[in-house]
Amino acid sequence: MASCATSSTVNNTSLAWIVVLLCCCSAVCAQLRPDFYDKTCPQALSIVSATIKQVLAREPRMGASLLRLHFHDCFVNGCDGSVLLDDNGTFIGEKTAGANANSARGFDVIDNIKTQIEKVCSGVVSCADILTTATRDAVVQLGGPRWAVMLGRRDSRSASLSAANRNLPGPGSSLAALNSAFAAQGLSAQDVIALSGAHTIGQASCRFFRTRIYNESNIDKSFAASLQKTCPFNSGSGDNNLSPLDAVTPNFFDNTYYKSLTTKKGLFHSDQELFNGGSADAKVTVYSNNQTAFFNDFVAAMLKMGNIKPLTGTQGEVRKNCRRMN
Repeated sequence: MASCATSSTVNNTSLAWIVVLLCCCSAVCAQLRPDFYDKTCPQALSIVSATIKQVLAREPRMGASLLRLHFHDCFVNGCDGSVLLDDNGTFIGEKTAGANANSARGFDVIDNIKTQIEKVCSGVVSCADILTTATRDAVVQLGGPRWAVMLGRRDSRSASLSAANRNLPGPGSSLAALNSAFAAQGLSAQDVIALSGAHTIGQASCRFFRTRIYNESNIDKSFAASLQKTCPFNSGSGDNNLSPLDAVTPNFFDNTYYKSLTTKKGLFHSDQELFNGGSADAKVTVYSNNQTAFFNDFVAAMLKMGNIKPLTGTQGEVRKNCRRMN
């Protein structure tokens, strides 16, 4: 997988057209470019941006859901929109994988955007690119950095339940397991820490953090006690009760997530693994003290993740309906 180098840094949310045109060292980056739709569908990016602004005004949590959906797409055979496909007679899709079933959200948002874009330029803009761009716009809308999204992905004609179950790390993962899962996608240990910062927004169901708040010792006792009020001990009771991944600023994209880790207030076991006397501690400390450093590394990691095995040229197709093949 290609890696990208940035030519400038993100000092604030207005600064980040990080012209990473940058990946000239790789064939993949040569095919993906920010201006891919400028002539074929110039309205596309503004449609995505306007829709995301409206959606997040109603439900800020959806920003985190879209970010997670993009991550779950890219980690299963590349950023090809496969996570968006419904089951059909040929394959069972990824929506029922352990990491997606009853938790993956945002499909209707992508459908809405796709419908609008199809009306102005049918069969031009891929679902994979819509998801990638919607994710960037969601981060920006919630106060995070802006970056130039590399475009030109095409959509897969298949999905893989087995790959989704195999490739997506869970909330109980160790640091070693996280590093291994990310390395399999060409991402570094630093990328693991930076991309985990996505947990500065969004919420999680009780069933994903119950074991941590009742059984683990590297957790602030008052934090655990507060969570236990809405997440009962017994499985099956309150499983879907929600708690924010970042209890301080759950709807704002900032570096508070890392500050919480340094006080043993990570919601998931996998979160606290980033600050638990291991190799990630030093970088978490940097991010907790320096939001600009976090934003810079997050953008670089998102660009790398967005370049995981994209379909380009004549590969795949451009779906007219993101839920099914043409």
